[in-house]
Amino acid sequence: MYTEHGCALGQIEQMIRFAVWSSETKGIVIGISGGIDSALSAVMCCRAVGCDRVYGLTLTTAVTRADDITDASDLCRTLGMHHTVMSIEPVLSAYRQMPGYSETPYLLGNLMARTRMVILYYHANRDSLLVCGTSNRTEYLLGYTTKFGDNAADLQPVIHLYKTDIFEYARELGIPDRIIQKTPTAGLWAGQSDEAEIGLTYPEIDAALRNLEKNGWNSTNPSEERVLALVKKNSHKRMNPPSLSGFP
Repeated sequence: MYTEHGCALGQIEQMIRFAVWSSETKGIVIGISGGIDSALSAVMCCRAVGCDRVYGLTLTTAVTRADDITDASDLCRTLGMHHTVMSIEPVLSAYRQMPGYSETPYLLGNLMARTRMVILYYHANRDSLLVCGTSNRTEYLLGYTTKFGDNAADLQPVIHLYKTDIFEYARELGIPDRIIQKTPTAGLWAGQSDEAEIGLTYPEIDAALRNLEKNGWNSTNPSEERVLALVKKNSHKRMNPPSLSGFP
């Protein structure tokens, strides 16, 4: 199967294998949320290096749905992956002791995302593993990610795939329908939905992004203008930190 960017599944798997081989690490650790992006990424990693070398962590909070934990566990068991479910609530509770701490869904959601990545990297450092990211192209272009949270990783096997491509690959690779048919959510607060938060469906977003790319990032309708505004607003998430080249 090929995407519109001409990248076959075999090429993705080869990239994963090369990343592990060239880093001289023992395997991969990946956050398994129970959603489609992490499920597809996990399957690709298993196909690339073998499921015995892929370690899944489901890092839960008070708002994590029980069916997400079940789906994550079932997927890892079916694949033959190592899998651990761990609550990050004790860490979040510690943050609440900070002087001046205040809590909003946005602030807490970012803490969750960054805390999960810290734990993934702890396991990677401890066990000589690479951290696999699960961001897709749609999220990357919109900036629908947390800096140094879910967008931090050593390899990103699906970041070139639009969200609608993710669904096609998932069906091709036999991801359970139960996962494919879920409402996409970052799981950062109860009832959160990606499409509701963005205000457009993923097919609408991807159609707009594809047209914008073809037209030199010039919008031609209100949906494209809305998507372009998000792309511009969050461009800092796709850039390296500003620095003075050669500054000692």
